[in-house]
Amino acid sequence: MWIPTEHEKYGVVLASFRGTVQHGLPLEIGDTVQILEKCEGWYRGFILKNPNFKGIFPTSYIHLKNAHVKNKGQFETVIPVEDSVITEMTSTLRDWGAMWKQLYVKNEGDLFHRLWHVMNEILDLRRQVLVGHLTHDRMRDVKQHITARLDWGNEQLGLDLVPRREFSMVDPDEISVTELYRLMEHRHRKKETPAAASTHHLFVHVKSLMSANLGEELEVFFHIYDGRENRPLSERFFVKLNKSGLPKSPEKTERQCTLFVDLGSSDLRKDVYIVVHIIRIGRMGAGEKKNLCSVQYRRPFGCAVVSIADLLTADSKDDHLLKVYACNTESEWHQIHENIIKKANSRYNLSGSNTGLAVALQLLHGDIEQLRREYMVLFTRGVSITRKLGFSDVIMPGEVRNDLYITLERGEFEKGGKSVSRNVEITVYVLDIDGLILKTHVAAGSGEPGGDEYHSLVLYHNNSPRWAEQIKLPIPVDMFRGSHVRFEFRHCSTKDKGEKKLFGYSFVPLMQEDGRTLPDGTHELIIHKCEENTSLADCPRYLKLPFSKANLPSNNQTLKGTKESFWITSFLCSTKLTQNGDMLDLLKWRAHPERINDSLSKLKEIDGSEIVKFLQDTLDTLFGILDESSQRYGLKVFDSLVHIINLLQDSKFQHFKPVMDTYIESHFAGALSYRDLIKVLKWYVDRIVDAEHQDHIQQVLKASEYIFKYIIQSRRLFSLATGGQNEEEFRVCIHELFMSIRFFLSQENKSTSPVAQTQAVFLRTFPAVYGELLKIFTVREVAGFVRETLGSLPTAVHADCLEAVKLQCIAKTVESQLYTNPESRCILLPVVLRVLQAHMQEQRDLVMCARILTSMLSLIKKEENGTAEPVVSEEVELIVESLLGVLLRTILEISNRPQPAGPTMRLQFQDVTGEFVACLLALLRQMSDRHYQQLLQAFSSKDNLRDFLLQIFTVFRILIRPEMFSKDWTVMRLVTNNVIITTVLYLSDALRKNFLNDKFDYKVWDSYFYLSVIFINQPCLQLESFSPSKRKRILEKYGDMRVMMGCEIFSMWQNLGEHKLNFIPAMIGPFLEVTLVPQPDLRNVMIPIFHDMMDWEQRRSGNFKQVEAKLIDKLDSLMSEGKGDETYRELFNSIIPLFGPYPSLLKKIERETWRESGISLIATVTRLMERLLDYRDCMKLGEVDGKKIGCTVSLLNFYKTELNKEEMYIRYIHKLYDLHFKAQNYTEASYTLLLYDELLEWSERPLREFLNYPMQSEWQRKEYLHLTIVQNFDRGKCWENGIILCRELADQYESYYDYRNLSKMRMMEASLYDKIMDQQRLEPEFFRVGFYGKKFPFFLRNKEFVCRGHDYERLEAFQQRMLNEFPHAIAMQHVNQPDQTIYQADAQYLQIYAVTPIPESQDVLQRDGVPDNIKSFYKFNHIWRFRYDRPFHKGTKDKENEFKSLWVERTTLTLVQSLPGISRWFEVDKRELVEVSPLENAIEVIENKNLQLRTLITQCQSRQMQNISPLTMCLNGVIDAAVNGGLARYQEAFFAKDYVMNHPEDGEKIGRLRELMFEQAHILEYGLAVHEKFVPQDMRPLHKKLVDQFHLMKSSLGIQEFPAYVRASPVHFTNGSPRTCRNSVPNIISPDGGRGVARRSLPSYPAVNRYSSSSLSSQASNEVSNITGQSESSDEVFNMQPSPSTSSLSSNHSASPNVTSSAPSSARGSPQMAEKHKHSRENACLSPRDRPVSAIFPNPMDPAQRAAPHQIGDATLPRSDPNLSAPDKVRPTPSSWSLDSVKEGAPSFSDSFGKMLCPPVPPRPPYSAGSSAKNMRSQSPVSASRSPQKTTVPPFTPSPTECQSTSLVSNSPVLSGSYSSGISSLSRCSVSEASGTELPAGDHPAHPLPPPSTLPNSVSSSSDEPIRRENKTPPPYSVYERNNPRSRPVPMPHSLSIPPQADPPALPPKPHQLRTGSMKLDGTSDPRVPRPRPLPRKVSQL
Repeated sequence: MWIPTEHEKYGVVLASFRGTVQHGLPLEIGDTVQILEKCEGWYRGFILKNPNFKGIFPTSYIHLKNAHVKNKGQFETVIPVEDSVITEMTSTLRDWGAMWKQLYVKNEGDLFHRLWHVMNEILDLRRQVLVGHLTHDRMRDVKQHITARLDWGNEQLGLDLVPRREFSMVDPDEISVTELYRLMEHRHRKKETPAAASTHHLFVHVKSLMSANLGEELEVFFHIYDGRENRPLSERFFVKLNKSGLPKSPEKTERQCTLFVDLGSSDLRKDVYIVVHIIRIGRMGAGEKKNLCSVQYRRPFGCAVVSIADLLTADSKDDHLLKVYACNTESEWHQIHENIIKKANSRYNLSGSNTGLAVALQLLHGDIEQLRREYMVLFTRGVSITRKLGFSDVIMPGEVRNDLYITLERGEFEKGGKSVSRNVEITVYVLDIDGLILKTHVAAGSGEPGGDEYHSLVLYHNNSPRWAEQIKLPIPVDMFRGSHVRFEFRHCSTKDKGEKKLFGYSFVPLMQEDGRTLPDGTHELIIHKCEENTSLADCPRYLKLPFSKANLPSNNQTLKGTKESFWITSFLCSTKLTQNGDMLDLLKWRAHPERINDSLSKLKEIDGSEIVKFLQDTLDTLFGILDESSQRYGLKVFDSLVHIINLLQDSKFQHFKPVMDTYIESHFAGALSYRDLIKVLKWYVDRIVDAEHQDHIQQVLKASEYIFKYIIQSRRLFSLATGGQNEEEFRVCIHELFMSIRFFLSQENKSTSPVAQTQAVFLRTFPAVYGELLKIFTVREVAGFVRETLGSLPTAVHADCLEAVKLQCIAKTVESQLYTNPESRCILLPVVLRVLQAHMQEQRDLVMCARILTSMLSLIKKEENGTAEPVVSEEVELIVESLLGVLLRTILEISNRPQPAGPTMRLQFQDVTGEFVACLLALLRQMSDRHYQQLLQAFSSKDNLRDFLLQIFTVFRILIRPEMFSKDWTVMRLVTNNVIITTVLYLSDALRKNFLNDKFDYKVWDSYFYLSVIFINQPCLQLESFSPSKRKRILEKYGDMRVMMGCEIFSMWQNLGEHKLNFIPAMIGPFLEVTLVPQPDLRNVMIPIFHDMMDWEQRRSGNFKQVEAKLIDKLDSLMSEGKGDETYRELFNSIIPLFGPYPSLLKKIERETWRESGISLIATVTRLMERLLDYRDCMKLGEVDGKKIGCTVSLLNFYKTELNKEEMYIRYIHKLYDLHFKAQNYTEASYTLLLYDELLEWSERPLREFLNYPMQSEWQRKEYLHLTIVQNFDRGKCWENGIILCRELADQYESYYDYRNLSKMRMMEASLYDKIMDQQRLEPEFFRVGFYGKKFPFFLRNKEFVCRGHDYERLEAFQQRMLNEFPHAIAMQHVNQPDQTIYQADAQYLQIYAVTPIPESQDVLQRDGVPDNIKSFYKFNHIWRFRYDRPFHKGTKDKENEFKSLWVERTTLTLVQSLPGISRWFEVDKRELVEVSPLENAIEVIENKNLQLRTLITQCQSRQMQNISPLTMCLNGVIDAAVNGGLARYQEAFFAKDYVMNHPEDGEKIGRLRELMFEQAHILEYGLAVHEKFVPQDMRPLHKKLVDQFHLMKSSLGIQEFPAYVRASPVHFTNGSPRTCRNSVPNIISPDGGRGVARRSLPSYPAVNRYSSSSLSSQASNEVSNITGQSESSDEVFNMQPSPSTSSLSSNHSASPNVTSSAPSSARGSPQMAEKHKHSRENACLSPRDRPVSAIFPNPMDPAQRAAPHQIGDATLPRSDPNLSAPDKVRPTPSSWSLDSVKEGAPSFSDSFGKMLCPPVPPRPPYSAGSSAKNMRSQSPVSASRSPQKTTVPPFTPSPTECQSTSLVSNSPVLSGSYSSGISSLSRCSVSEASGTELPAGDHPAHPLPPPSTLPNSVSSSSDEPIRRENKTPPPYSVYERNNPRSRPVPMPHSLSIPPQADPPALPPKPHQLRTGSMKLDGTSDPRVPRPRPLPRKVSQL
């Protein structure tokens, strides 16, 4: 039977349990379980992390732990009874565990490993704590360590800051909010700025000395040296090294390591150094040979210096190799370190190139005790302490030190009868009073133990040696009296066995007769001479002698006059001995009572360190004097006491305050002193008002704290001694004293007056007195004193400084022990509140006000049951009444104030805001129902209540701001929210009662709703984003506050009734934000509000357009604010269920009459959401530009087409523009900006400021946009588009007569034309990309696009780029259309292959003479259609001949918009599929090969090829293939009888194939002839082989002779179409024929290719695009372009190249791709004159036209006669001719020509006799230069100004030239006959054509036949006739009129037709299939 457990409530799982039994609960080791019931060895309960799932588990698997149970029963919670640090550690480690694994996934390796180490460390420490064997101190250290590690980890992982007190987490409910804020702030500050340590220590570890020439032992001395003052700062550290340069005692680390302690911050300067002196011990000369002499001397070796500042950067224990220098002359040894520091290079040099001292140096910070804890190893291993000379910056009491430092400075010695100077060595001894040598009391430095004697350096042959050696004499205090130091001088001979001969001595006593020690400073000692065997053991004898020259009596001239002297410097550092006689006099006052007055006066002059040494003795002395003769010395003693008290305020001596406190408590015995002290103090206070000089009085008042301490202690001692006598008298004295104080405080003074300053001094020290008074007086009495004293201050104080001090005094009062007592609080609170209120109202001293308020509210606490004590309740009431309003105003004021600039000021500013906020929260949390009722009833009018509500709602909104608290202060935020929601629940009642129905106030309600919405949307309340444990903690403590607030919103909304209409549509956005919160309960509450809004709006206006508009705007703006973080994406995902499948709203709508419009609204919003979601995802940091751009385009189109929201549309246009610009897609950026440009008109309508545009007129904005777009088109090398905009702008400038800008615009336009002709443009590749699978963003999902590649980007590179953009995508390896499984797959599939563009501007491409640079633009711009060919075999594949079954599947893709456009890729609109039969395929292959051969032969002939190899390779490839079965395979496949019989419909095609094969053979023959002419010698054998193989090939094809039509004109086809050859007139041209005549052919427009319903394959595109460079010589033999299908014989064929497969190859073209591309690039670089342009005839007519001969109007060109030879065919025309266009049939033409079908020959331009162009070109018809530089041939510049023709139609696209100039202006606008544009009747050229006799084939110019114009793409540019009175000097835009008598003129000259409906300048329709137009244009209001 299951029994509820009593004590077994909580346990930890010891072993994993699978839970395989019925109702079993699976358990993991380490899980914590709560136990509910037990039964026979089983427990029933749940795991704490998943309380919803309950089950049973065995008792043996559980380790029970003590736990505390809250609310027993069904909803009980169990809290384990264990150390709070352990609990925190456990839960934190669990949280970290999950996050730690994520770090690995995110590849944050560094943090992953660091966290791993910290987690292990915490686990280890946790074990130590749990075992419980630690001492109290160690436990404290371990906990500190744990919490530090926990905080570090939380910070690194971005978790919350944990408020702690004494290592334990604090429950925010158990302390006041102000206290919580302080804890958080303290932890935050600690985290931010570790306090700078004031003391520093230098650790030195000597490793070794490296030197080549060692061999003697060494002594190394370190000390710290001040380079500024040239003095040592520390004593010396001494290390002995052996002969190898290693420490002598390696086992004793304290002999190699030291800590230079107590360095102040001022010592860490650049000019403070570590100086190292190295002394060798050995022979006198370093290089002396070993002799018998065994005596060792201390001799200089070297010196090293390093700056301490260099160590500040290195915190680790770095090893340094210090360079060792030696001095050049030994006499400078004493200052070698100074020379090194000053870099006096001439005085020292390196002691050896590889000599160096290896030491480890490390700077440590903090006090020595802290170091002992942190660097335990250092201290346990052993380290010597090297002290500072003198006391440290802070002297600690109890420190005992008695060190005398003596520096051997220098000596002056006589030669002593020797010829050379002496080698002097000093030996130092310390002797006691009895003349015995003190053992071990002479130390060379720390590190080595002291010795009995010290031997100085020996400087070689120097009678004035300077040693500068410091020794330390640590003599005990009791031995000082009577001791002396003796110095013995010896000469060290280098000869006589190295003896040391004594020749003199000096001595110095350490203490004088009166007890003073040897004064610090330099002493000149007398050298007493003696014999070498003199015994100095008899000390008393020589001690009677004088020791110092300064002490000599004036009559002792003998010693004074002696030259020999010895100088030492002494320095005593003692805590017990003094060198000050005045101090000794004072301490021995009883011995000399007459000197008391003097001694007391001199006390102020004594150094502070001397006073604190003898602090207790001095105080005893003062109170002794006071007790014995208070009348006489009372005032002086009081002043001395004040001096000493104030001395302890100094930072150097502040640590002696506890010494004085101890003295007062334990040693002070002046039981009668209080009377004198009170009397003197009152005497001083009474004199304040009248005194002129206040300085001394201020000193007295500064010391008042300790004076009161002495008074109170003295009175207590007196009471103890007398049993409380004179109590009343004492009280009266104190009362009188306070009356005096109150009187002087009540004086009103100016802030500058001395009295005001004295008042300030008193107020600063006054609070310190409270504690002392409480020792004798009751709490109420003391509170009375304080109240009256503070109350006595004048109310209207002029002194600002006094106001601040007054506030500080109140702050200290509130923080004092006195205020904590409720009794005294009642008395003091009104005073405090009055002062606070005054200051806060005036916004003064807010920092201090915040501090006071914080302290006050920290003391107020509710009891456990939530009710406050009556006293507390009254206090809260008082504070609310006087401060709540002013507190709200203060928070509002400081939040809206601009933040100060300085960082410290800003911190202070934030602190004060935070503190006031904490105070407000604390106050509101303390308020009960009664307080709220009183508060709301206290408002006298509705307006006041309204203002209060608005104010508090605004403040709450400020509190909710994210920047209010630091990011990791979740605890603080939750407390804030809890207070806010509680308060709002109280206030909403007031809102309902007072501001509804007739008293409705929109502003208050609006403020309320906005607050509620912001509250719900706070990040810190979005529990879904938290870890489960954190979510559980919050829900247990506060519940889900969002739902509580949501319910409140709902109930308030329901109360509104008809007032709801006031909030529609304003509240739609805010409420929409609430619905985005993924909390089902909250949604259930909020959705009815939406339905309600739609319903009310429908009632009011019959629709809910407003609701829809607002929804859409809000969705977009929410997206913009979302910043793309993951949580926001989650939130947005949730709106789709809200409007889509989410039942409640749809269900509600379906019941309404307005159901349909409601559902359509939801559908629109859902579609927008999908796009916005994608957009937000793509805009995330790190996403690639392609995705962002695609997504923006999708959204932009949606706003325009579906929502018609212009402002949004324009915003996204600019976002898209920025993306393009950043990605350097300048062309796309231009097209994007053009969308906005099109919305504007050329009008003066003013436009408002918008985005980055200023307020300006529509004209100005459109002008700016035009210029920006032109600039971007220029950068994107899309110059043709820029030209059109330049013209439009020029038009505008001209209409405004703005000639300056017009000129600039024309120049810009001209520069664009130049760039077209001169600069190279790369030809882009196009790729088709399919995105399949559900994982793609909505705008890509299951769609196919065509993308324009980047420059130089080939298929592999593009494919790689796409896979990088979509790293999870799988690349499909086939090109077939995917099936439904791929479409529906939960993955991403990419299908990529290259496609070929099908250009639209056929007529431009088909014209001869158009340079490649111009054609290339039309080939790759404004492309709507693309083609892709896939070869396959139909039926069974013939293994012998695969051509029989080789079909081609040709796919044509049509896009929704042309490329390039506003994006680099556009979606495919439709795809068409056709199949090309094997025969048609064969025709295409051969046609293309013929085309390629022609191109190469032409290039070779016109000398465009530097290298003949491409032609050789091509010929070899064709001939060799043919011999080996190439063409033979086609014969075999298609000429066989079987095939002909089975395919009778293919008869014509078979004939065509045969013609092409013959044609190829003929081309080959001609090619071989050209090849023979140019082939180099070394390739002759190959040529011969090719000729032989060619004959073989001919015979294999069965060709003996070529048919006449082929033979007559072997390769010169009219326009590259071999199909028309049969009808061509033979044109006999040999490979080098016709080169004598210089001829410039008329440029005509060759077509790039022929197009039918199927288009070029990708290979053909490449080939064709690269072979449009044509020959420009008189023997321009080849036309390389096939004609367009409209003029070909069989229009159902297309000139397809060899079919390529979709294999990802970058070279999709022919084998000669490299050469071919090179050729195309070179052509592109040539100047217009140098580029090859073939003499290509205009196109032949269609079969329908062929019966009629050519009909030519008055401007007809001369035509070729088949009977004329090449040189005779064309003669120079005598007149300046103007070519308008090739015309259509006139009757007279048929008479002249009959049925002749010869193609017309273009005229040769006339040259005048003197034309340099003629002369040059006649000599060299072929362009010599192939470089991009201009050639010397002058260009054919159009000369419109010289044109004399006056009767041409305005706007006629004609170039006219001047005959007289000798240079022809060639027209660029001839088109095929099918597109002729003629002159209207009656318009004649100015100069008639030559008579028929001179031009046999010409026609008279009198044709008046009416003209038919066809709509064709205009030429790329032309010059307008300037002389025509009706013509304009600029191209006329569509807006300007056209002369009425003329037919509609040709389009203004322009490079291309721009996008439909965007950049067209005329009204002509697009010749292509009409496309859907966008919405009717709306002129932008923006």
